[in-house]
Amino acid sequence: MQAYNVEGNTYKNVIASFGPEDAEILIIGAHYDVCGEQDGADDNASGVVGLLELARLLKNQMLPYRIDLVAYTLEEPPYFRTEHMGSYVHARSLFDKNHAVKGMVSLEMIGYYSDAPASQSYPVGLMKWIYGDRGDYITLALNSFSGSFANQFKRLYFENNSISAKSFKVPGFIGGVDLSDHRNYWKFGYSALMVTNTAFFRNGNYHRVTDQLFTLNLAKMGLTIDGIFRTIKHIK
Repeated sequence: MQAYNVEGNTYKNVIASFGPEDAEILIIGAHYDVCGEQDGADDNASGVVGLLELARLLKNQMLPYRIDLVAYTLEEPPYFRTEHMGSYVHARSLFDKNHAVKGMVSLEMIGYYSDAPASQSYPVGLMKWIYGDRGDYITLALNSFSGSFANQFKRLYFENNSISAKSFKVPGFIGGVDLSDHRNYWKFGYSALMVTNTAFFRNGNYHRVTDQLFTLNLAKMGLTIDGIFRTIKHIK
């Protein structure tokens, strides 16, 4: 547990580590808090399920580096974009202790898919002519300075993925590319990316009471996690 205080309350990141304790660290994280009084099935129970399944898969793996699976608190409003975010606290702690960090992967809403026409929108309308208008794929979101690890992860994921995948590599000012915990690792100079179904650009249940389990495609969510596991096994 990584506990810290905000406005008189104690909040905790939950961390599970695998591999050599003193080795370079690969962080895979997902926030476990929910916006308001709702289930948050896609945002972000789906990402937390990804961490739990990766923990099961990593249990007996021998890797040359360390993997930290981190469940973050306080990603949602009113603390989003502040130094109270659990991911900011975690990234800052690594930086302050001068830990060697291989890179970071944020799991942000990986459970909702749709093959219906016009089920996918974009921050820039012209993008639909490149990526299509059906929300039936998983996305790797990077910015222009995501770093070498993010580029390696993207390449390997496309070689090892189990469902249709696409990548967006755009400047940080393009809406949506920094809307999760990876943003805080960018702040400290770490290579990071987000794995996402594009959130509110696809899922109309975003931050609503309708974000419930029955709306998710568990089979595709499982295949997304499987692709992440196979990718990290090939990371050098």
